[in-house]
Amino acid sequence: MSVRPHRGVVERFARLAGVAALMLSIAGCGYSLAGRGSFLPAEIRIIGVPQFVNRTQIFNLETQLTQKVRAEFIGRGRYEILPEATGVDALLTGEVSSVSVQPLSLTAQNIASRYVITMTARVELRDVKANAVLWDNPSLVFRQEYDAPNAGVVGGVIDPAAFLGQDLNALDRMTNDFARSIVSAILEAF
Repeated sequence: MSVRPHRGVVERFARLAGVAALMLSIAGCGYSLAGRGSFLPAEIRIIGVPQFVNRTQIFNLETQLTQKVRAEFIGRGRYEILPEATGVDALLTGEVSSVSVQPLSLTAQNIASRYVITMTARVELRDVKANAVLWDNPSLVFRQEYDAPNAGVVGGVIDPAAFLGQDLNALDRMTNDFARSIVSAILEAF
């Protein structure tokens, strides 16, 4: 008397074997995780990231952007990042040309309940020795939405401190997105 395996066991074994074969084939096909490589030339080892230029009325925006871009590069762990323009292989420069805040939606009392903050900037990475542009984008646009603080309205008047806090939080999120996007675009050639 022979014992036959249950049909469900055979099907599960076949599925597992198929998945294992697929995993082995993918492992050898050259795919890798994004963010691990770099499209920059091998001779670029030191990148200068001097203070960005701020052409807006937003106090200290250039400092916040520059620090976050430097930190994002450092977090990738491949390059030495210096705050100056001399003694480097490549130079990353940036300029923020505008920041605007616009209402997106209004309450029944015609008070803005949601805003969008928009920042426009220009960024360029230049190979210093070859005097060649490695990457640039002359018209970057970043947006961040945020809710107006309901608790900040007293008797129909908006408390400026509550409003400004929301505005600054949105600006902080936007500068984080900016730094991640710029560094990813430069290193991954997107």
